[in-house]
Amino acid sequence: MGDEIARLVTLAFGATVVLITILLIWNLWGTSAPSRHKFGLGFLWGTNWDPNANDFGALPFVYGTVMTSIMALVISVPLGVGAAIFLAELAPPGLSSGCTFLVELLAAVPSVIYGMLAIFTVVPLMREYIEPALKGAFGYLPQFQGPMLGVGYLTAAVVLAIMTFPYIIAISREALLEVPRDQREAALALGATRWETTFKVVVPYARLGILGSIFLGLARALGETMAITMVIGNDSTLHASWFAPGYTIAAVLANEFAEATGKVYTSALVELGLVLFLVTIVINALARLLVLATTRKGTAKVV
Repeated sequence: MGDEIARLVTLAFGATVVLITILLIWNLWGTSAPSRHKFGLGFLWGTNWDPNANDFGALPFVYGTVMTSIMALVISVPLGVGAAIFLAELAPPGLSSGCTFLVELLAAVPSVIYGMLAIFTVVPLMREYIEPALKGAFGYLPQFQGPMLGVGYLTAAVVLAIMTFPYIIAISREALLEVPRDQREAALALGATRWETTFKVVVPYARLGILGSIFLGLARALGETMAITMVIGNDSTLHASWFAPGYTIAAVLANEFAEATGKVYTSALVELGLVLFLVTIVINALARLLVLATTRKGTAKVV
């Protein structure tokens, strides 16, 4: 009788997750009805955002969200995985423990603090040094043209990289530490060097945990609000240049939802939230498929 009660209670707890997800989708779908009926699927690739004319399109915000998140991962993944390898495999125990404490501390810092620090440090650095250097080296590309204001897609990506950096380090380090010592000792006994053991044995063994850290960082980047709102420039126009100011879905919701008037305006913002929710689901589904494919590939090699 006790086992049956425990099974039912835990089943109810598990069903709560499904229920909350269904309620979120149902609420977002129902509240966004006026916008969906007026704009249809054209809302996804519309580029105009004019509350005065009740004309709304989500493409500039989707572009800003995806672009800044991808650029942030391009910056943070090599640094994060490299730092995790150093802390797990090469650093002395005392240094590794101290740095791990600092990494966990960085992960707990509120995003608004990152935004404030970025305004006084990252933005001037980007405007005076990094963006002019990039324009001088790659100015023939449209991504590196236009005025250098210090706020924009690239600055937002740098801030997101700083914010996702601790998550990638912490989880990747734990995945590397979970690799059995026998794997390292076997590689060393066969004549492999310390570097060969790390990159050919330890890192491939921990690849699923490292991939998990990367997708956790991506989810963090997609949903970030305050820090990005403070450094991206908040411009609803679609720009090709990474120096130009832009917007993300989370930022426009934070800035405009409280002041939205009219059913169409409010429902358009809610539909943006629905789009962000669906983008998150798609990316997590792709992450799960990648993990499954990697697992099967590794299993096939073992067989």
